[in-house]
Amino acid sequence: MNEQTSKLPKVGTTIFTVMSKMAADHGAINLSQGFPNFPVDSVLQDLLAEKAKEQVHQYAPMAGNPELLNEISKLTEQQYGRVTHPSSEILVTAGATQAIFAAIQALVRSGEEVLILDPCYDCYESPVVLTGAIPVHLPLKDDFSPDWELIDQKVSPRTRLIIINNPHNPSGKVLDEQDIDRLESILIKHPHLLLLSDEVYEYITFEKKHISINSRPKIREKSIIISSFGKTFHITGWKIGYLIAPETLMIEIKKVHQFLVFCVNSPAQATLAAYLKVTDASLLGSFYQQKRDTFRKLIASSRFELLPSEGSYFQLASYSKISEENDVDFCKNLVTQHGVAAIPLSVFNDDHLDRKLIRFCFAKDDQTLTQAAERLCKI
Repeated sequence: MNEQTSKLPKVGTTIFTVMSKMAADHGAINLSQGFPNFPVDSVLQDLLAEKAKEQVHQYAPMAGNPELLNEISKLTEQQYGRVTHPSSEILVTAGATQAIFAAIQALVRSGEEVLILDPCYDCYESPVVLTGAIPVHLPLKDDFSPDWELIDQKVSPRTRLIIINNPHNPSGKVLDEQDIDRLESILIKHPHLLLLSDEVYEYITFEKKHISINSRPKIREKSIIISSFGKTFHITGWKIGYLIAPETLMIEIKKVHQFLVFCVNSPAQATLAAYLKVTDASLLGSFYQQKRDTFRKLIASSRFELLPSEGSYFQLASYSKISEENDVDFCKNLVTQHGVAAIPLSVFNDDHLDRKLIRFCFAKDDQTLTQAAERLCKI
């Protein structure tokens, strides 16, 4: 029998699964995986209960519930001033990961290149590899801002796509106006280049305002913009998001989407269509800023050095004054010896660069943050 050759030889059990299992096995406080542990809005819960009694349990239209598509269009215009056509420029997806996978599979061909900025979330490379394309990993600067000169130099005639994540996971960095201007100039300079803008934390920003590609008319016609209801409304388990793209690109993305999932959870779509009419997503930033500030204050007396967190619900911390261990070993020992789970930063880098940094998730209730901080301050 011929031995099976893996199409994804670099992929194994993710560090997120490993650390969450270790946290459960050792009774540790889990600040590793990026999901909230507090209840969702009671209004959303009530709407879900109402919709469950209605005729919303069969297949939804492939592109999405028409009412939800209309509400997403209204939200995009309200937040970013972009007018979108609901039926041709918006696609409801089974989470942001599926949106990213479908877009890359649809638009990137074998032999082409995709620029990926490290450190990055782990769902970018696999769909690139599965298309037969070439992932080109480029390092962010020490402050996690993009090196635009390097990026521009690496764009070749074979480069099809650049992926950005703003606000950024894992660093919490938010791109400023200068960054977006540089990105815009590169995309205009290279007409063959497309942009995939992962903006799942778009409503979770603090002192610095998020600049969406939706608000940039010069480049949004060559951009695929990814959003997540899971991140925005604390419903990660619903696995529902959406992407916005011009019709010329969307036609191809829908071809892939229909053979991945065809359509997305119908009761969830009906519920979100109703919820978008009565909620204000722009309030989310202040909610999470309070949690960020609480967590930072609680561990201010620890030996961890905290880096800036401008957006998302993640906090990077240096442990260089505590240990010389590599970051993976440090995180494992943090679980077994001190009862707190975090994520090592090196796993977000293709070259596994270890800067003695780890990532905490502060999307937790105050009791969890307080208990975790007490343990961290004893190290």
